[in-house]
Amino acid sequence: MNNFKALLFDLDGTLLDTLEDLAESMNMVLRTMHCPTHAVAAYRYFVGDGMKTLALRVLPPDRQDQHSINLCLKGMASEYGRRWHEKTRLYKGIPQLLTALQESGLRLTILSNKPDDFTKNCVKYFLSRWSFAAVEGAKSGVPKKPDPAGALTIAQALKLEPEEFLYLGDTNTDMQTASSAGMYPAGALWGFRTAPELKNSGAKLLLKSPEELLKHI
Repeated sequence: MNNFKALLFDLDGTLLDTLEDLAESMNMVLRTMHCPTHAVAAYRYFVGDGMKTLALRVLPPDRQDQHSINLCLKGMASEYGRRWHEKTRLYKGIPQLLTALQESGLRLTILSNKPDDFTKNCVKYFLSRWSFAAVEGAKSGVPKKPDPAGALTIAQALKLEPEEFLYLGDTNTDMQTASSAGMYPAGALWGFRTAPELKNSGAKLLLKSPEELLKHI
């Protein structure tokens, strides 16, 4: 395997299991809008592509108008803003992985489609034990993943070539981002999606647990 100098991590479904907080927050918003709610497991396929896409995926077809979308987004910002840390946790093995990677001298970075303020809050709250050279969430004016712009900006900031990064994520969006950016795509099977999805989206490595990554670096 390549001699990597840095890792780029997705956040939700890769480092942090955020599913219940996201699902419960959005379901609360849907209830206030008198819309049907969804099972927590369904959110595995709703999340990952930004808040607006999440709103479009959860709202019923007859509530896809701009006013309803805006109402949903505003409600989610408020509701998730209250409970983003209630049930979220690090995946088993992630603390040991991050410690080993940091001790090895590899540089650690994070790129998420979660809004930038929530991304930075989560990292500060759950991941402050480790040092990240860059932490970026979704920002106005910056294309979201799978557009490679965010990943390439991080590489430029670290003065590294994209091929010097291993990109670890749990969705097709992540694998597409890694491939488009010229980074090495590795799929996290403990996250929100399946092995076939990751493989079909370009994953060159599938990992059943965080510890497995250490065998390949």
